[in-house]
Amino acid sequence: MPYYLYQDAYTSEAWAAQVKNPQDRVEAVRPVVERLGGRIVNAWLSFGEYDVVAILELPDNVSVAAFAIAVAASGSVKAGKTTPLLTPQEWVEAARKAGGLSYQPPR
Repeated sequence: MPYYLYQDAYTSEAWAAQVKNPQDRVEAVRPVVERLGGRIVNAWLSFGEYDVVAILELPDNVSVAAFAIAVAASGSVKAGKTTPLLTPQEWVEAARKAGGLSYQPPR
């Protein structure tokens, strides 16, 4: 099953709600991911541009897009980013396929 790096940045309203009623949002989100047939591999809160960083395992791009859309539609995030991840074995397979291709750059 594919892995995805999911990042989001909370709105100030979401932060205010967390300060008023602190809660483990990973556990709150877990059932949503599981309903899509996936799992949260791990998740962290972070400093910087994004507040949440998670590795998700989901069946396909449509499922991860549905998750990202549902989170964005909630109004609790001001920015989100989803990055497909390749395992080392997938990368080797991709590199092998690339070796058999001939790409001509623009001139």
